[in-house]
Amino acid sequence: MVEQKKILGEERRSLILQQLKDSPKPLTGSELASRTNVSRQVIVGDITLLKAKNEPIIATSQGYIYLQQNSNNSTFERTIACRHSPEDTEKELNLLVDHGVLVKDVKIEHTVYGDLTASIMVSNRQEVKRFMQNIQNTGASLLSQLTDGIHLHTISASSIDVLDKAEAALKEEGYLMES
Repeated sequence: MVEQKKILGEERRSLILQQLKDSPKPLTGSELASRTNVSRQVIVGDITLLKAKNEPIIATSQGYIYLQQNSNNSTFERTIACRHSPEDTEKELNLLVDHGVLVKDVKIEHTVYGDLTASIMVSNRQEVKRFMQNIQNTGASLLSQLTDGIHLHTISASSIDVLDKAEAALKEEGYLMES
């Protein structure tokens, strides 16, 4: 058996960064650990160091993503306020992605911790299914369960019209909170 050499320090972080930039899909800590012959915990530390250097890396339920800076401003973004039961989470997310929306995150206002934000980064039904399976498999709670179902999402799409239609669909389902 040939033992693979560990890739050390800055060289490893540079390789991780390049792999994230080149990947069309999220990369898990385990995948990155296997590629660099280190533990997943070392990768977590490397990602933290890269984030400290202002690299736009986010952790999602599917893995790590490098946020490409879009110079042509072809996406539109808004924050929406929603309220529904935990059982309706998958339906809400599918409704949004079916309209061509990327659901970037979920935010709540916690009475003790203040604003809490978690990355979601789902844009199709397969990603929603994976996200929901991850919640179920880990036994994790949804952030919205801490606030009686009230939460915010940052959503983005290719046009304002797409965002408007997705919002209208949420309103029709009774998920959209209105001022």
